[in-house]
Amino acid sequence: MIQQIEITLPPYPRGFHIITNQILKHLPKLPQFGIFHLFIKHTSAGLTINENADPSVRVDFESSFNHLVKENEPYYIHTYEGADDMPAHIKSSLVGSSISIPISNGQFNLGTWQGIYLCEFRNNGGNRKLVATVYG
Repeated sequence: MIQQIEITLPPYPRGFHIITNQILKHLPKLPQFGIFHLFIKHTSAGLTINENADPSVRVDFESSFNHLVKENEPYYIHTYEGADDMPAHIKSSLVGSSISIPISNGQFNLGTWQGIYLCEFRNNGGNRKLVATVYG
């Protein structure tokens, strides 16, 4: 059986945010075994799985991404949506737009310290739409 749900997240500030519990509260009862797929319908934000315990990891992610992909580079052509827009597109391509998680015994089979991150790369990204698909 395949189920699909569209989820709209409220606006988040720029940065990396754990959204695992917010995703789970929108889902129907998970099957005993299967696959969960999550896709973000935006080009300036991304999804990834990483550390869910120490918030300094998310701060370091933000610092590292800002160091790797800087704003206001003189070679950017796509600049009419603000200094954070083109870097947000590049960062979202580096992170990716989807994740997959195994479902075991009716729950996400994540590691002890893993959580789902919304990677918000815009200063004012607004609501973010996600498509959650449960295969099982």
